[in-house]
Amino acid sequence: MLNKGLRDEEKIRIDNVLKTLRTIVFVPQPLNNAEKINIENQLKDFGLNIETLVAYSNEELIELLLRLHFDFDHLEQFADFLMEFSKAEDFNFQDKALHIYQYIQQESKVFSFGINAKIASAKNK
Repeated sequence: MLNKGLRDEEKIRIDNVLKTLRTIVFVPQPLNNAEKINIENQLKDFGLNIETLVAYSNEELIELLLRLHFDFDHLEQFADFLMEFSKAEDFNFQDKALHIYQYIQQESKVFSFGINAKIASAKNK
């Protein structure tokens, strides 16, 4: 287990990568090569790239993110990124995002109307 100082540093690092990923795909438009390379570079911080993101099963992806010390907020942000990335590109990560949202809702033991709304939205796409 990480001590508090390392846990805080890890949380900040994960937050920064997720913020960068979200800003890259914020506008639902086709991404240019530089933006795709930027996404690949950010995903490398999580031991991922677009190809492995496609290849991982929903459960494998959640396991990886948990091993990387993602908390429920980080998981939600990553699922949000997957939803936005699916709008911007020809990838379909809605199912992966849906599973992450469902995992959060089930494992957090706290009902969230926000997560519930995201689950409903992901199911409708």
